[in-house]
Amino acid sequence: MTKRKDPICRASLEILERIEGKGPGNVFSRAGQIKPCPIGSGGNCCRLCAMGPCRVGEGKGQSPVGVCGATTETIVARNFARMVASGTAAHSDHAREVVQTLLATARGQAPGFTIRDAQRLKSLALELGLEPSEKDPLKLAELVGECLLAEFGRQDGELWFAGRAPERRQALWRELNITPRGIDREVVELLHRTHMGVDQDAAHLTRQSMRTALADGWGGSMIASQLQDVLFGSPTPLRSRVNLGVLSEDRVNIVIHGHEPLLPEVIVALAYDPAWNEKAKAAGAAGINVVGICCTANELLMRRGVPVAGSFLQQELAISTGAVEVMVVDVQCVMQGLAGVAACHHTNLVTTSEKANIPGALHCPFTPENAAAQAAEIVELAIENFKRRGEVYIPPYELNLVTGFTHDSVRYILGGTYRGGYRPLVDNVVNGRIKGICAMVGCTNPRIRAGEMHAQVVRELIANDVLVLSTGCAAINCAKEGLLVPEAAEMAGPGLREVCEAVGIPPVLHFGSCVDNSRLLEAACTLVQAGGLGDLSELPVVGCAPEWVSEKAIAIGQYFVASGIPVGLGVAFPTSGSTSFTEYLGRAMEDEVGAGWFYESTAAGMADRIIGIIDQRRRRLGIEKGRERVLFDMEMRRKLDV
Repeated sequence: MTKRKDPICRASLEILERIEGKGPGNVFSRAGQIKPCPIGSGGNCCRLCAMGPCRVGEGKGQSPVGVCGATTETIVARNFARMVASGTAAHSDHAREVVQTLLATARGQAPGFTIRDAQRLKSLALELGLEPSEKDPLKLAELVGECLLAEFGRQDGELWFAGRAPERRQALWRELNITPRGIDREVVELLHRTHMGVDQDAAHLTRQSMRTALADGWGGSMIASQLQDVLFGSPTPLRSRVNLGVLSEDRVNIVIHGHEPLLPEVIVALAYDPAWNEKAKAAGAAGINVVGICCTANELLMRRGVPVAGSFLQQELAISTGAVEVMVVDVQCVMQGLAGVAACHHTNLVTTSEKANIPGALHCPFTPENAAAQAAEIVELAIENFKRRGEVYIPPYELNLVTGFTHDSVRYILGGTYRGGYRPLVDNVVNGRIKGICAMVGCTNPRIRAGEMHAQVVRELIANDVLVLSTGCAAINCAKEGLLVPEAAEMAGPGLREVCEAVGIPPVLHFGSCVDNSRLLEAACTLVQAGGLGDLSELPVVGCAPEWVSEKAIAIGQYFVASGIPVGLGVAFPTSGSTSFTEYLGRAMEDEVGAGWFYESTAAGMADRIIGIIDQRRRRLGIEKGRERVLFDMEMRRKLDV
């Protein structure tokens, strides 16, 4: 048994103390009971055929090959590739749902949905070679939807949005034969190659894993982000609140959890409707309160300002407050343990995706056609369930945050409608006020003190004038530490602080959900253009996922690396079972595509590595200026407890 790692979040700690030894357990207690598999964590366990499973390795007494003769390097490469395929499939299936909802909306088959950003729709139409001036918005939406739906089944050519990358990057992809074709084709081909007895060259496998990951970043994820803007409106900066304290003691609480914001958008509209709030008052409540968990939370937060109850690891804890009438879940990062926790309370757990059912949950599959009726059914269920409440304890912790940052909103902030652009940001990178940029993405992990790596790495980065762009649960963790408000600029170095105070932004910018990492690619491409550079690999930009959990994080990291941006992982590295393949992901990939992977197990090591890479890239650009490194001292560490 391993020792339970408690999170740094005070709200989570209070709930964990109250439920200690009660109920079915939770993610933290299970992580303390279950020891990680040392073979599986390094990627050197092969279970692809019935001759195995084979445990291979490079240590004394271990077999260097499987029964079929597959080497440790090949086995680890296959497992890594399968993670990329799974992560890409998850993001891209999300995108497919969004495209199909857009098409249903355009054809008048989806009551409850409409086109909220016609300008984004027109710009997409132009990019796709369609003529927007001759079409009404719904007809144009249908043409755009049909064009992007074809990206999934495309057999030849190149994905449309891959053309957004700098010309030099596109040329490199073509030279390496990794430009993504159809999204589904790349996933299927990668899975085929990893079947026993097919592709047995680790480097060759990794080329296809790059192509598949690029089909995510420049395909599925980018499609999802763009069309969600069309359907629900493009995010703009706004204020909201975060942590379990956003739950209400006297209102009907509906928690939205998962990754597809389609049905949740309709639920939120009903929850804000005065007529539905009157129904809640008739049931004895003060009204309706909708809050989010995980990446659906980020989507609703970015566009509607819906408060965030917590990250991935707080989903069971939210129900354990006793204040949740209904938790609505769809796909990805939804723990099966929710059903057991909900059964201990009055909470109804509702699954809404045809792809994902949970034993013990109420299953109400979503379609664009039934969204309005289904949303009404769920809100009605929540109102009726309010009467069954038992003991409630909501930890009194919530913080403000600023969200809504995108490629377009940052451009507007830096110059307004007529003079907007990235030139001021480029100038401040060149003059050294901003040393560089770190994209912090990914999950939050119970194998370490959840949230600690995020908080410590970010504090040290901003103290050294590194601007941080964050998505997913990493962004939620940063928000809970008070890092997503303009006042956090007080913790930044003098250069970054000056820029943040002049513009009125936090030193950590919330860029959305995990599919919105594609927005970071857009921003990086604009930086290349504004800075007069030739490729993404020249930028002083680094990505990291210090507390990663899911295969999606590996897919995201691989498309960042294949695009020329280095990526670091914390907690564990999925290929550590093969020294040679791990070195390939670092050095050889950097030689091939201009960026590689790295691993750091500590916050200090991660921050040091990121700053080192940024400094190296600044030197290559000839813009490095000597300065004293700001170390993360004890006083700064104590601030983690505030």
